[in-house]
Amino acid sequence: MTTTRTDERTLADLQRDHGPALLHFLLGLTFGDQQRAEDLLQETLVRAWQHPEAFDAPYDSMRPWLFTVARRLAIDARRARMARPTEVSDLVLEAAAGEENTAESTVLALDVREAVRALGPEHRAVLVQIYFRGLSVGETARVLGIPAGTVKSRSYYALRQLSRHLPGYSSRSSSPSRASSDTAPATST
Repeated sequence: MTTTRTDERTLADLQRDHGPALLHFLLGLTFGDQQRAEDLLQETLVRAWQHPEAFDAPYDSMRPWLFTVARRLAIDARRARMARPTEVSDLVLEAAAGEENTAESTVLALDVREAVRALGPEHRAVLVQIYFRGLSVGETARVLGIPAGTVKSRSYYALRQLSRHLPGYSSRSSSPSRASSDTAPATST
């Protein structure tokens, strides 16, 4: 089976004679999108190259055939874009990713609340002021009426106790030998 193609000289003449008008027409169909219009122009010329029989048509000019092919290609391209799901920006994806973790973050919040409730009232008061209300050590000392050193000490021991109750909170809680040495009395051998 032999395939015939339009010769290069005829195609170059076609582009020279009808290319600018065809591009202007396609710019209107693509709402001024230069790149899309140029792609459609190129595809129209490829169709002219693939169909040399169009040059044997009874009309005087190839322009009506070219404009019909270009219009149909533009319609097909628009339909293809409309059938495809719309693309979303990174901001939408980030917002959606945050919503997927609501169950996990809720469970984590409940775990933290339970662990904080297990603390003694002095330690809990210090953590509430520093971590939940965002106060500095000095401000916490003034609010609670205790020295800044006591605030630091209580926050250290409160965080240490939390690390034992919250899995994955610190590297100490993930090591069973270290955790058992903190809670078990030392024995001599």
